[in-house]
Amino acid sequence: MDTRFLGMADLVDVPSVAVVVDVMRAFTVAAWAFAQGAEKIVLAGSPDEALALKASHPEWVALKDGPHAPGFEMVNSPGLLRSVDLSGRTVVQKTTAGTVGALAVKEASLVLCAGFVVAEATARLLRTRGSDSVTFVVTGEDGRADEDLACAQYIAGRATDAGTDAAEFLRRAAQSRAAAELIEGVRQGVHPDDVALCLELDRFPFAMVATSEGPLMVLRPHAMPSPAGAGRPDLP
Repeated sequence: MDTRFLGMADLVDVPSVAVVVDVMRAFTVAAWAFAQGAEKIVLAGSPDEALALKASHPEWVALKDGPHAPGFEMVNSPGLLRSVDLSGRTVVQKTTAGTVGALAVKEASLVLCAGFVVAEATARLLRTRGSDSVTFVVTGEDGRADEDLACAQYIAGRATDAGTDAAEFLRRAAQSRAAAELIEGVRQGVHPDDVALCLELDRFPFAMVATSEGPLMVLRPHAMPSPAGAGRPDLP
């Protein structure tokens, strides 16, 4: 499998298969939203777009990164989200990096959104699809975020070699700038457990596939049952 690891600014063509990685915290949050019962997640490109979607669909739940803001019910924190019942709900998600990265590759034939919590399911889907060429979009810090690059490299490794060990990749993510900023309170809208939740390997047995549905980019879970005796077969 031919792999590329690019920041959003480096995307000069439409990839065939794109894996958009945002570990801390967009796609960890998205995975938790599905675990809490969300039916789908609509990826918004700006706060104004998110609020417009919410205004058109008052029953939807709007979520953004940073501090709480008028019109948004939730913030981009897995620690805060894990206690929210989202059964059957549609979530509108707007973040600084993750959702923007997914929208940047919306023309790709397959778009996956990923973090460590869905790493193995994502790698297994890539293996199942037999993808010859995969572009990993490293969304944080203009493509330099080590937690995102480490996760992307780990998924790429697992997609071709099931013996790839996660320890070093998780260590890099734990020592990343994003982890430090979350722990030190530099970022707002944070729960003390956020970093640990973002580094929980293979917490969920599904990949997350983003597709265009009319004018919207919609993220949905794609179940990837674990082999017998491996991983976590059930949602919490």
